[in-house]
Amino acid sequence: MRRPVDEKTGRLRAEITVDEIRKLLSFFHMSASEGGRRVAIIDSADEMNTSAANALLKMLEEPPKDAVIFLISHQPARLLPTIRSRCRELRLSPLSGAEIGQVLATLEAEGDPEKLAALSGGSVGEALRLTGQNGLEIYQRITDLFADGGRIDRRRASALADLAATRAGADGDAFDLVITLLDRFLSRAAMAGLSGPPLPQAAEREAEVLARLSPHDLAARQWAEAQAELSARARAGRAVNLDPSALVLDMLIGLANRPAN
Repeated sequence: MRRPVDEKTGRLRAEITVDEIRKLLSFFHMSASEGGRRVAIIDSADEMNTSAANALLKMLEEPPKDAVIFLISHQPARLLPTIRSRCRELRLSPLSGAEIGQVLATLEAEGDPEKLAALSGGSVGEALRLTGQNGLEIYQRITDLFADGGRIDRRRASALADLAATRAGADGDAFDLVITLLDRFLSRAAMAGLSGPPLPQAAEREAEVLARLSPHDLAARQWAEAQAELSARARAGRAVNLDPSALVLDMLIGLANRPAN
């Protein structure tokens, strides 16, 4: 189970809604094939809205017979404590660049394994999404935008914003991809201020750019705050169907105009 598609816009919704969780009840009332267990996967549970989380909690309190529910969570702290207390936690380590490379070779997919591992957090699924949507190229464009510190090229920023407004295709949603990559850039900038630029690099000159943008822990805090603000604005903008291009351009300009560290 993932975020549903908005029938009006053709884009993925910003959250997993309560209606999607209710569909699980119908699924669990079906007879299991050959008498086995019925299995549901919620990916990712972090994206449930409040109503969906409460509906899932009720299901966990009175679990269906012979049912197994996997909750994939990238930020478990965002889940309700009552949901976490009813789950068995299994931590999975990110795959290395070499392991990502093996998967890409098996699937005959192209891309720099080390950069994909860095940018995808070691997730095969995310690495494949990035290869299918030219994610490494887009992340390079984001990195290059901030190469001059607080100044950004408005023309290049507009081109990136226009990319976010392209129609969703078989490989995924362009707006979601651009927002995700912006979020990753800000996250890596925050990490750079605390422990130095993360390695391996996810783009050419990334370490140099991040070292300049985030030279100390105060800068790290500012970039972490910017990341939280961006995520909130993206969710709010998607919820009211704001123009993706205008929303992304406004975000980029806002990041460039943040006070100097």
